[in-house]
Amino acid sequence: MEQTSLFDAPGDRSQPLAARLRPRTLEEYVGQKHLLGPGKVLRRLIESDQVSSMIFWGPPGVGKTTLARIIAQRTQAEFIDFSAVNSGIKEIRAIMQRAEEGRRLGVRTILFVDEIHRFNKAQQDAFLPYVEKGSIILIGATTENPSFEINGALLSRCKVFVLQALRTEDLVELLQRALTDERGFGGQVVHIAPNLLESIAVFANGDARTALMTLEMVVLNGDMDASGETTVTEETLAQCTSRRSLLYDKNGEEHYNLISALHKSMRNSDPDAAVYWLARMLEAGEDPLYVARRVVRFASEDVGLADPRALELAVAAYQACHFNGMPECTVNLTQAVVYLSLAPKSNAMEVAYNEAKKDALEQLDEPVPLVIRNAPTRLMQELDYGKGYQYAHDTKEKMARMQCLPDSLAGREYYRPTNEGVEGRFRSRLEAIKAWKAGRAPSPRAEKEAPQGGEQR
Repeated sequence: MEQTSLFDAPGDRSQPLAARLRPRTLEEYVGQKHLLGPGKVLRRLIESDQVSSMIFWGPPGVGKTTLARIIAQRTQAEFIDFSAVNSGIKEIRAIMQRAEEGRRLGVRTILFVDEIHRFNKAQQDAFLPYVEKGSIILIGATTENPSFEINGALLSRCKVFVLQALRTEDLVELLQRALTDERGFGGQVVHIAPNLLESIAVFANGDARTALMTLEMVVLNGDMDASGETTVTEETLAQCTSRRSLLYDKNGEEHYNLISALHKSMRNSDPDAAVYWLARMLEAGEDPLYVARRVVRFASEDVGLADPRALELAVAAYQACHFNGMPECTVNLTQAVVYLSLAPKSNAMEVAYNEAKKDALEQLDEPVPLVIRNAPTRLMQELDYGKGYQYAHDTKEKMARMQCLPDSLAGREYYRPTNEGVEGRFRSRLEAIKAWKAGRAPSPRAEKEAPQGGEQR
């Protein structure tokens, strides 16, 4: 529990950069234009000093605590920072008593509760009477859906504001300010290219705290010349943002050489070589379940929908290895390896996932389109969750012309079927679906064109 009036030692250089640069005014605050832009609802409430109890719901690092502090400053209220992690009912009652005494003296108290979703029902109920009679203005912050995590009685007395992950341009603006502000690196010369600032912003994934922590790390690790000027290079940034890669035992090289040989022989439709490398591995004492897992992977990575039965047979071989063990399971694995070697090949599944993975990692997390969100609570319905959703089974075509990808990825194609084996029928079906959704063709007849898994080649 922390009681503050404004900010504690804002110029303390021992504090992390994110703490030193915490915005002090609405003008310094970055992001949330939908709430704080000119004429927007929350800004009007703050500027007219008509703030009531509210819940800030949003991902980490978007400024929930900072916004609460700014509100306290603008309304000339006592600000109490209260953590749901370290406090219980006893601490709640002590604070409520102090706030009640302040109310009698004409002093308003803003109680900011971080991670309010961590409080249980009894702890949340302890706030109710004080919120109702105005002893406190409760501002709760949560990363979880308040419909599920906050008691209905308390939630009904609070206005919910949804804070969004910061955009790349918001974070770049924040980083540029950090380089010029005296509380940041304004007192020194730092050379960092604009594209590196943007890379940091993308890496932070909407989190201002992460962006500032990363900037601080790259500056501290930058190259400083004799005059004290610091230069941040791409190499420095890469070192500070890289993820640890898996380390493999160098003594196990032959183990990986052999599984590679098996995989590539099957891919090249060479059953003789595949069986040979399989025998080399099993007779050398390799765990048959390890081989079976790789065979299951191969069935989707290199065969996929060119032969939908391939995955079924590979999984069956894995189960047979469980039942039989060595040496009986050798024939089960041989059957799977030969089948996969002779099956038509398509790597469309692997390509589709890798391209989607690239977008998922390199771009900011895009929110799920409102039209396909679930809306089990009244609050979520008021926020337009599920508005306009069409239940595919209720339509004649068994599908609807809804956009299911985020706006920034609309039209992106990850699965591009080949004409190999059965996948040619999937290709025709997909082309017909896309033509109908684009309004270029009548609806495809699902019952006639749907591929039938398990059909013989």
